[in-house]
Amino acid sequence: MSEEQFTNISMAVLLTGLILFMGFIIWDLGKKSNAGRFGMFVLFLALGFGVTGFVFKELLVSYIIAK
Repeated sequence: MSEEQFTNISMAVLLTGLILFMGFIIWDLGKKSNAGRFGMFVLFLALGFGVTGFVFKELLVSYIIAK
């Protein structure tokens, strides 16, 4: 396994873990603050927007490079 392959695999695994952990943190924040359904929705929308933007950017860049 080359360094490039290791880097690509580890980045995919660790970034996925980080995104899942951030989702857990947002859920825990909403639960501890008794946010309710709408509050939880707003938390995930606002705080998860950055994660969604990052994932969208990565997909867009890989699509442009593949084209």
